[in-house]
Amino acid sequence: MLKLQARSSPSAVMSYMSPVCAVLLTALCGVFLFLSLGKNPLEGLEIFFYEPISTLQGWSEVGLKVAPLLLIAVGLSVCYRASVFNIGAEGQLILGAIAGGWVALRLNESSVGGAWMITLVLIAGMAGGMFWAAITTALRDFFNTSEILVSLMLVYVAQLLLSYLVHGVLMDPDGANFPQSKMLDDGFLLPILLDGTRLHLGIVLALMASVLGWLFLSKSFSGFKLQVGGMAPMAARYAGFSSRKSLWVSMMICGALAGLAGVCEVLGPVGQLTPTISPGYGFAAIIVAYVGRIHPIGVIFSSFIMALFYIGGELSQSRLGMPNAITGVFQGILLFSLLACDVLIHYKLSWRK
Repeated sequence: MLKLQARSSPSAVMSYMSPVCAVLLTALCGVFLFLSLGKNPLEGLEIFFYEPISTLQGWSEVGLKVAPLLLIAVGLSVCYRASVFNIGAEGQLILGAIAGGWVALRLNESSVGGAWMITLVLIAGMAGGMFWAAITTALRDFFNTSEILVSLMLVYVAQLLLSYLVHGVLMDPDGANFPQSKMLDDGFLLPILLDGTRLHLGIVLALMASVLGWLFLSKSFSGFKLQVGGMAPMAARYAGFSSRKSLWVSMMICGALAGLAGVCEVLGPVGQLTPTISPGYGFAAIIVAYVGRIHPIGVIFSSFIMALFYIGGELSQSRLGMPNAITGVFQGILLFSLLACDVLIHYKLSWRK
């Protein structure tokens, strides 16, 4: 019979192969899922993994989903490397969208646009995300509260705040009483990279954030101190590294990138503030971060896979009549598959009579 046997040392090969195995296991589970619903599994997998990237338009739509996922996942990777478990990136995204959207709407009224104004709006969005992250950080720093619970609860506060604003002071007076703000003029929207598509500058910002995050963690002394504080707090304290500084730096980076993701949605495909500015990017990015091995470069691969799930889920609803929850089901399967495959990093399968 097969049994798990502890390895003498963690397997470096399985550490890198585990996410790949998790994706393959997710696809296998998808086969059984489609069969149980009476659908053709090959057609279902084709819609999920091939159809979104079969055309240039499909690639652009995948890139549109990759941008916010990658931005948030890079910030979460920095947090988790410092052993700061920020679960509230969704709330920080929403506050970034609110802050950046409010500034854009005020400037839009004065008919002032252009590159400098877009930059100002992006900075406002990052400041909004940092402010929301600072609430969790301050409570953790001064009162030793759990950043997991506080950041998670603040997500729902942010969602209710956004709903209050788009039903009130930010509601479009000419919008037939729909809970949404005015549409932004073209001068405030992010530049489109490919004609005939919706792919905007946000994907470039996300890739830049990924490279800068890798340089910060692997090439800078500040990044080294942050990781030492996360992996060995006693050693960091002995070396004179400040755990408080690591906490604040990691949370501010994560809040800024989540806020940037939120404001890019406002200035990109949405073009206004709505109650559902995010389909859950902040929570999905947690899975993205762990599938990408909490590495700013590794999350590029995992954010691409997660983007396929989003696009594939939308296509399967229209093509196969699948329920709306299909995307979340695949995300959950991917997470549990990763947890199962990670067992093989420290254990190996052996045959015993």
